[in-house]
Amino acid sequence: MPELPEVEVTRRRLEGELVGKRFAEVVLRVTKLRLPVPAELTTILPGLKVMAINRRGKYLLFDCEKGWLLVHLGMTGFLRLLNGAAPPGKHDHIDFVFDDGQLLRFHDPRKFGIVAWLTGDPLLHPLLAEIGPEPLSADFCSTYLFAAGRNRKVPVKQLIMNSSVVAGVGNIYANEALFRARIRPDRAAGTLTLQECIALAAAIREVLEGSIGEGSTCRVAEETVAYYPLIFDVYGRKGKPCRGCGEPLDEIRLGNRSTVFCRSCQK
Repeated sequence: MPELPEVEVTRRRLEGELVGKRFAEVVLRVTKLRLPVPAELTTILPGLKVMAINRRGKYLLFDCEKGWLLVHLGMTGFLRLLNGAAPPGKHDHIDFVFDDGQLLRFHDPRKFGIVAWLTGDPLLHPLLAEIGPEPLSADFCSTYLFAAGRNRKVPVKQLIMNSSVVAGVGNIYANEALFRARIRPDRAAGTLTLQECIALAAAIREVLEGSIGEGSTCRVAEETVAYYPLIFDVYGRKGKPCRGCGEPLDEIRLGNRSTVFCRSCQK
């Protein structure tokens, strides 16, 4: 599933290509993804200009003068930017055609993505209203994280993957951040000290910023999905030597997600 860094790099690439352009046509090949696709997009969007492209958690928000086009990539979706028409494939569900002939194509084999049209304040929409602070913003800090975990028995990994606590920290980067902060993923969130929350908040920012900085994504112009940094410390490395102490990494399931950590380094 594309995580926050992949969505943010997608946003940055599209922002550089599409802001200032006008929609010429919208082609819908499905009526429903995770939610129904608004049929009125074919009449609303043509003629409107892309004013900005923002992100909230893992959602992309296209400011289209009279409203907002919301896109979520789901588990298998990506946006492909094409110069000119190209025959659609089996899972190419929506084309956004612009006035210069450029085409933004939404591809989603499992149809878990979302494409919606919002009016009014998009941040008050039910899909976005309950999302917690952005992990790269000043609102997400050690004191906030310490307070969010107080008296809670939920494992700390599940706490930081809860989008109502912090936006967009998925499984990959939760594993990596906890390793860097030297905190066991199955520790009860309420047992973390303020000092540990300082380390964890910093590690979350560090792994996300590092991934964004690498500049790779659920790629806009390529049919590939790649997560960066390519060299993970723990994710996907069950049984391999810990990069810190050399002991074999262990794997458990938390919230039905694969969770790899070092029993020696993480406490």
